[in-house]
Parts: sequence; C-alpha cells; structure tokens
Amino acid sequence: MTVLSTRALNRATLARQLLLDRADIPLLDAVAHLGGLQAQEPQEPFTGLWSRLRAFDPAALDGLLTGRSVVRTHLMRRTVHLVTADDVLAWRARHDAMLRQRVLGTYRRELDGTDLAELAAAGRAVMADGEPRSMTELARALADRWPAPGPRALGEMLVAALVPMAQLPPRGLWRTRAGVRNVPLSSWLSREIDPPATDGSDPVGQTLVRRYLAAFGPAASADLRAWCGLAGLPAAVAAIREELVTFRDEHGRELLDLPDAPRPDPGTPAPVRFLPAFDNAILGYHDRSRIIDAPHRGLSVTGARIVLVDGRTAATWTVEAGTVTVTPLRAFTRTEHTAVTEEAQSLASFLSDNDSDRVLVKSVGADGFEPPTSAL
Repeated sequence: MTVLSTRALNRATLARQLLLDRADIPLLDAVAHLGGLQAQEPQEPFTGLWSRLRAFDPAALDGLLTGRSVVRTHLMRRTVHLVTADDVLAWRARHDAMLRQRVLGTYRRELDGTDLAELAAAGRAVMADGEPRSMTELARALADRWPAPGPRALGEMLVAALVPMAQLPPRGLWRTRAGVRNVPLSSWLSREIDPPATDGSDPVGQTLVRRYLAAFGPAASADLRAWCGLAGLPAAVAAIREELVTFRDEHGRELLDLPDAPRPDPGTPAPVRFLPAFDNAILGYHDRSRIIDAPHRGLSVTGARIVLVDGRTAATWTVEAGTVTVTPLRAFTRTEHTAVTEEAQSLASFLSDNDSDRVLVKSVGADGFEPPTSAL
C-alpha cells in the first residue's frame, strides 16, 4: 500500500481546502464543497472564504444568508456552522442523536428525568407562531413546566438538538453585530428536513463520507469522526469502500480517498494563507499533524487565528484598529517575511474595506534571518 508523507498529505489538504490556489468558483459551490464552515464566531467565515476564493465579495455571502441559500445552524460536532440550505436539510436528521448526546454530555445531571420527546414537542409548539426567539426566551417560555433543569440546560437542548433551528440575519452578516435569534429550519427554508432512511441503510452517511473525502482526504476514519462528530459511520464507509482507494500515512494509519481527487506533488509550492479561528482545515482532522506541529496543536482549539507558511502553521494573527499583527512561532526567512507581510497587507485591506493596509510582524529570537519588528 502506498505511503503518503506528511508533506504529501499537507499538499492534498491545501488543494481540497482551496488553499493551494484561490478558486474561481461560485460562492455557494464553495460553501457546499467545503461541507460548510465553522461559524460560532460570526465574522470568521468571511476571512476563511477570502483566503480561498478569488475576488471574494462579503456582500455576496450576505446575500446568500438573507436569501436563505445558506444558513447558520448547529450541526457538526454541535458547533454552529455556515452550511448550504440543501445540505442542512439533507444532513440534519442524521446528526440528531449525536446532538442530543453532546448536550447531555454537558447537562446530563440537570436534564435527568426529562422526557426529551415531550420537551421537543413543547418547544416546537412555542416556535409555531413564527416569532424568532433567543435561546433564553424559548427556555423561559417552558420554565414553568420544566423548572428543575434551569434555562441554560433547557435552552441548549432545545436549540442545539431537539428543534432544528436557523440563526437569522443580521447575525452573521459582514461587519455586523447582532444577537442570536432562532426560528425552526423548516419554517425559514419553507421545506421539511429530510427524514432518516427507514430501510436500515444510511445514504446520508455515505454522502457524508464522500463529501468529507472530497474536501479533506486522504483521511482516516478517525479524522472523519473528528470532523462531523458522528460515531456511527463505519457501516457507511464499508458500504462504499469499493469506490475508494487506500493509502497509509507515515504512522501506518489507513487513509481513505476518492480515486480521482487531487493529490498534488509534495514539492508543489504553497502560498502564505491566513486562516480564521477554528478553521476546518485544522479542526477537520483527528490527526492534525499534516498542518500543525504537535507543540502548537493547542492553538487549534483556543480560537487562535493561524498563518500558514509553506502549508504549515508558522504564526498566529490578530487584527485591531485596521492593523493586522502577526506573531511568528518560528523565525521567518527573508523571503517568508516578505510573503507574510504582503498577504497580511491584503488581508488588512479586506477587513477594513480598503481603509488600511497596516501590518505589524513581530520578531522572534532564532538562528537565521531575524527581521526587526516592523510596522507598515
């Protein structure tokens, strides 16, 4: 079986994630290809898409949100994702059990003895009037009937698991601050969620495997589980295994892939890319070593924004008052410093609507070229 080096896996990931070359595809197609974007921080998907698409226009994403072609909703891993309307309607029922279990993992004691089917029916009845509500407002509407769990546990179970919800604009619009207002997905999208298969098959699971590999492969089953949070996909993998090709990584893990998916030469140059907080190019794997070194793995779950240099995590970045500040994790060569600065200037212009291209690249103490802390 062919062994793929870490660098080969890195280049495959960059290609699948549209980070090796910015793509010239319709925005809706990009969101679909990526299987959605993690979006609990409402502004982060804009940077993620800017780093992946040529001539990305934030107004276009606003239009997809207000036009109901994409939605913000709890889905993979019980986190808020920006996904296409078609995908969430097709995938949501397959995630139901996982979403309930993840909420119970946090609030099992508070919700002990609560009839979840009864709670779900009561929540749907409250939301049937079509009025958007916050999680707290929905929980308070049912607090007299279920006083013991408390509003937080009730609200989390209802909004993140029992009643499939869409978070309404202006939440998630470009450079807009707005609280979360929820309405049932079926109401917002004027279509019921696709029911689960009743014949014991798992067509949605099989689709998730194919879609995951298209955007993240080659990858192991553990990586697939880390991306979606679903434990019950071995049968789906087995059902389509004959469609797939297999490799091994340097640690001997079996990797699955689509036969015709891109696997670039490991020597392919990789441009500097700025990733938003919680980007799925990193969080979409159990083994993140293809893109982030072990000493820095913790950055992927703390909300740090990452700078990729030669395809790997080499710095973090922040933005304040129109200035993008880059904090290297290692010394940059002179060429790398120039490339990071130029991409940071472009990002600063994007985030400020062309009002600023200021950049601050901090210095690090290391052998080789040590640029002074520089502000442009």
